[in-house]
Amino acid sequence: MQNADIARTFERLANLLELKGESMFKIQAYRRAARVIKQLPADIGLMMREHTLKSIPGVGEAIARKIEQLATTGKMDAYERVKSEFPQGIIDIMDTPHVGPRLAARFLSELHITTIDQLKEALADGSVAAMSRVGAKTAQKILDCIEKTP
Repeated sequence: MQNADIARTFERLANLLELKGESMFKIQAYRRAARVIKQLPADIGLMMREHTLKSIPGVGEAIARKIEQLATTGKMDAYERVKSEFPQGIIDIMDTPHVGPRLAARFLSELHITTIDQLKEALADGSVAAMSRVGAKTAQKILDCIEKTP
C-alpha cells in the first residue's frame, strides 16, 4: 500500500469522525497523520520494517498500529467500524470537491442524500442551491466536479 493510499484512509476516517461529531482532537490527529504521511519522502512500508513509524511527527503508538494494520492487511478496523455506521455513498459525497464532512452531513440530514446520483439530482433540481449557506454558485461548482468525474 502506497503512502498516498494510507493518507487517504486517514483523511477519510477523520471526515467520518467529523460527520459523526467526534472529538476535534481525535479528528485533527488523524488529519495531521494523513498530511505528514502524504508528504513523506520515504516509503511507509520501509519505515514500518525498520520500526521507525513513531519517528514520524504526529504518529504515536495508536496511529502506528493503524498504519501497520492498513499496510499489511489493506484494511483498518477503526475505519471500517466507523464507515459501517454511514450509508455507503457518503464517502464519495465527502470526496467530491467543495463538499467535505459538514456539507455532506447537511445533505444527509436535510435532503436525505446518500449517493452521488441523489446529490446530482438535488443539484440539478435546485434543492442544494436553496439550502442556507450554500447558494447557486457552490451548487454549480459541485455539479461541475461531479460531471467531470468519470
